[in-house]
Amino acid sequence: MITVYLADDHNIVRQGLVSLLKSYANCQIVGEAADGLKALKDIVELKPDVAIVDITMPKMNGMELVKQVHTKCPETKLLVLTMHEEEEYVIHMVKAGASGYLLKDSAGEELIDAVKTLAQGKSYFSQYAAQVLASQYSNPQQAWDDPYKGLTKRERQIFHLVIDGITTKKIAEMLYISAKTVENHRGKILDKLKVSNTAELVKYAAKNNLLI
Repeated sequence: MITVYLADDHNIVRQGLVSLLKSYANCQIVGEAADGLKALKDIVELKPDVAIVDITMPKMNGMELVKQVHTKCPETKLLVLTMHEEEEYVIHMVKAGASGYLLKDSAGEELIDAVKTLAQGKSYFSQYAAQVLASQYSNPQQAWDDPYKGLTKRERQIFHLVIDGITTKKIAEMLYISAKTVENHRGKILDKLKVSNTAELVKYAAKNNLLI
């Protein structure tokens, strides 16, 4: 019997997963959570064979959850099931300790295959995720050591607007978001690239051939 834990902040998603996995006779749902903090507590206590986790969750996001579980409960294999198809998510979730990565539009049969494969101690990645990883491993230094790769698509968009000298107010107008949201993204960009201000951001861009 394969024991499975579900962590997703959407009730309807968890209900759908329960129904799907119950159709597979050799699978038992041992618990579920709508936030990462409860999921971590439960998984460490229950030690399921497989934990299916989303990335975007309250209290503790999926990436931190995967890191914590991988450290505290390495016997539990982690399958990421998410809407996020950006390559940086695939890379960083695998680096954090995930053994599988599927998108939520995957077929039910593929999810069951993934659970069975992880329970056997192997890895399972969707065709897209496998292609991303194959591409990154062909140039591992760039994949793991270039912090620019860790920026989301939105952060990269704002990064280039900032280094072009566009003001926060103008960026907000261009992207139809608030100035506060722009500043939040800017702060995350500075943190990820380990720079302190816009001048250093421009220097980083020049040094890494990112000026367009």
